[in-house]
Amino acid sequence: MMIDKRRQELLELINSRGFATLSELVSTLGVSESTVRRDLDALDQAGLARRTHGGAFCSAELRTMPALEDRAGSMAAEKRMIGRAAAALVADGESVLLDGGTTTLEVARALCGRPLQVVTNSLPIAAMVAGHPGTDLVLVGGYVYPRTGVAMGPMAIAALASLRVRYVFLGAAGIMPDGIYNSNTILVDTQRQMMAVAQDVVVVADQTKFGKLSLSRLCGLNEIGRLVTDNGLTSEQKQMLRRSGVELVQASIVTNEMTTSVATNRGI
Repeated sequence: MMIDKRRQELLELINSRGFATLSELVSTLGVSESTVRRDLDALDQAGLARRTHGGAFCSAELRTMPALEDRAGSMAAEKRMIGRAAAALVADGESVLLDGGTTTLEVARALCGRPLQVVTNSLPIAAMVAGHPGTDLVLVGGYVYPRTGVAMGPMAIAALASLRVRYVFLGAAGIMPDGIYNSNTILVDTQRQMMAVAQDVVVVADQTKFGKLSLSRLCGLNEIGRLVTDNGLTSEQKQMLRRSGVELVQASIVTNEMTTSVATNRGI
């Protein structure tokens, strides 16, 4: 394959997915990892894509959001399958509220194009959803945290207070026996308002968030309805959720296809 043609195909893959891992690009293009790395470097230098650890972003997404770029390569496959499993909970025609983060970005990716109302305070998620005319978008404003592109604080809280949605999907920096934690106190205040306007509260987080303590406690485990994660939890972690009455949704990859297993609080 000619270099220009290969790089164009590479760019189209990145643009269609928003973020693509290095292994995905190698597998799809059928070339070596070193070749893909060189092509990504060239696209990054040309301003057409953003090279990051473990893959590359579409230049329209997260380009000035270093905190998201830093985290996107970590557990990328798990986050993608978590996003698909979370999106499968939503029926067409419903309203969905998404906060900012690399895992909620994957939820948004899986929802794009469906006949839904998507509400978000995340600029990267809004940019992704806006490109799909089949999905209605409502963008919540406020102070935008420059490292993540997420609107938070009093203005965002006031805007959220007037809304009502079927689902809210929230990310987390830490999950402990006493609750859900995040690293920014202003963000946590905004997330609490998100919880207040939603009928169903769903946390999306990969296995690495369990047992981690972060700066600010969002809520107790008994205040969320579901937790969507990958299949890497220990039996003790599952029992922790069962005791709190949380419905556990676990997503796993089998022969390159995602399968979802759901364990309720009666059978985790």
